[in-house]
Formats: sequence, structure tokens, C-alpha cells
Amino acid sequence: MSADLHVHTNFSDGTLKPEEIVELAKKVGLKTIAITDHDVVAGVRRGQEKAEEVNVEVVPGIEMTTEAGAAEVHILGYYIDCNNAQLNEILGRIQKGREERIYKICDKLKGLGVDLDPEKVFAEAGHRTPGRPHVARALRSIGAVSNFKEAFVRYIDNKGPAYVPHYKLTPKEAIKIIGQAGGMSVFAHPKISDVDHIIPDLMADGLQGIEAYYPGYSEDEIKRYLTLAGKYGLLVTGGSDFHGPGSGRDIELGAVAISDELMDKTRNEYLRRN
Repeated sequence: MSADLHVHTNFSDGTLKPEEIVELAKKVGLKTIAITDHDVVAGVRRGQEKAEEVNVEVVPGIEMTTEAGAAEVHILGYYIDCNNAQLNEILGRIQKGREERIYKICDKLKGLGVDLDPEKVFAEAGHRTPGRPHVARALRSIGAVSNFKEAFVRYIDNKGPAYVPHYKLTPKEAIKIIGQAGGMSVFAHPKISDVDHIIPDLMADGLQGIEAYYPGYSEDEIKRYLTLAGKYGLLVTGGSDFHGPGSGRDIELGAVAISDELMDKTRNEYLRRN
């Protein structure tokens, strides 16, 4: 087992600290992980410091939420400079929008007869930039729903009565800012977005890879994305999208990982470009 390049910590909507994830990576036999929190890079350095102790490589990363027409498109950034001023200016804007979004969601929930204090959501997250998974956990904690899935289905999925959109970049903007931060851009879980026809446009904007290995993908789906990667000359990556125990996502760290060969190609391409 080599590399799991899609991992979230409690700095976004994961449940484990960066240090805990690195220790778990060592335990399950991973050589490399990428910390790819949603629109935040604050957990990367802590993960890297722990990684130095246990001999696990931590790739500095991010998962940026973007919108292309009606589709939500996630762009993974690898080998980014987490101190890049332009990146952090954009992230600050996104994070402010995430905080404001929680108040709006709670207002909508109140109109639906569900009294959820925004501070409960912030406390659930442990920071001021929660996402909908934190709302779901807070709803469960006050007994408004019985489980994570019910929170989304009844209230906060994209067509739910308490849904509130948040500030999003376009894919082109995300790819640009990742590049400015010295990173490489990869199309995350493309099947979920279901907009494969925009891949050539994303490449023109600077996209360098595609996440062909992802939880729940069938053999045919994996083959499809490997074929597209070959056709367009894109790097192939993959990962578990691990969020930790109690996160509402039943997937283990390293459950989806890529080979040494694929990891070496990604690492070598980064080194070649830099």
C-alpha cells in the first residue's frame, strides 16, 4: 500500500487531528498521505511535523470547492505552498463566507421549526469555518435527526429546505490559485460532478491530473477515468476521501490508495515543474 491522496482532518470536516491521521497512516502501512482539507491549509504543518517522527510523507494539499454551471466541481491541489499570500487571501474570503453561511442555515432551520444555535455548529467543528457535515452532526446531537444521512435528506442537501450556497470559485480560478501557490491541480472524484466534457477546458486552464481511484467506483468507472487520463496525458491519482470515525462517512484510511508507481509519477512531475 502506497499513497492515499485524499484525506481530511478536523481543520475542515474530518474528525481526527492531523497528528492522529499521520499515526493511523503509519499503522495501516501507508507511505504517503495528502492532507486535503476543504478550502483550508491550517492542518498541513502539524501533520508534517508528526510525519517526520514516524517516517510518513505528508503532501501539502487542499480540496477547493468550485462551481461550473450547475455542477459542483472539486479541485485537489498538491504540493502547494501553504504560506502563499495569494492563496491565503482567497481562503480567508472563502472561510468568512463559510462562517456567515452557518447563520443563514440556522435561520432557515428555525423557520422549519428546528432551533439549532449556530454556536453549537461552531463548537461541533472546533473552528469558525464549518461545513454542512458539522451542521448534520449538530442536528444529530440535539435530536433533530437520528443520523447524518437524515440531516442531509431532510434539510441540507443541495435541494433541501435549509440549503444555503456558499462562496465558490470557478474551476479556472481554483486551478490558477493552486498554480500560483506552486501546486498541481487534480480533478477530484469526477464521477460525482458528472461533467467529464469540461476536462479539456480544465486542462487548458492548467489541470494536471484526475482522481481515477475513489470509494465506490466500479471497475468500469475506474477504467473510464484511466482511459481519459491516458487520452489527455493527465496524471492518475486516488484516495479514500477519509473523514474519520463518526464523520458520517464509512470509509477507512487507505481503503483506496494508489501504487508506488503512480505516486512516483506525481512526485516526479512536481519536481520536474519546480
